[in-house]
Amino acid sequence: MQFRYGVGTDRKMDAAGADTHMINKINTETKIIGGIGLLTLAVLVGGVFFLSKTESPSVPESEIVERNGLHWHPKLTITIDGKKQEIPANIGIGAVHQKIHTHDQDAKDGVIHMEIQGVVAKEDTKLSNFFRIWGKEFNSTQIFDKINGADGKVKMTVNSKENTDFENYLMKDNDRIEVRYE
Repeated sequence: MQFRYGVGTDRKMDAAGADTHMINKINTETKIIGGIGLLTLAVLVGGVFFLSKTESPSVPESEIVERNGLHWHPKLTITIDGKKQEIPANIGIGAVHQKIHTHDQDAKDGVIHMEIQGVVAKEDTKLSNFFRIWGKEFNSTQIFDKINGADGKVKMTVNSKENTDFENYLMKDNDRIEVRYE
């Protein structure tokens, strides 16, 4: 059945008398608006999820070392009973790439790589983190299996100056850290 709306305009009506052109137009508009709505919702949900995963935990201002990450290279030398100890390559490199690690090319020189993204807290830069990742003991009374006693004592210098922070020392770029048991 055809019904003329005006001169030169042919619109079709369905069996119930509805204008099929208008129904198709409304369906198309509904699909477009619905699609835009779903896309907007997906972007909002994705944005909230992304931001919740990337926000750093709240760190007190006094504990912040860097706000935008760091890439530092302190150098560590360990000497026990007069013998320089080897610091192995690839400490902290594996299935999970640790923020503090060593590499093949400069581990023999004692270079520690600190590659930390985002807000960096003092806690992140402690020397104890490197020893924990390495799986070795180090504190003011012990280096590896050597414990302070009649045979010797743990001592530490940073940039050629005595330092008693030991495991709590906050490493900095280009530090020269020397740990000795003598």
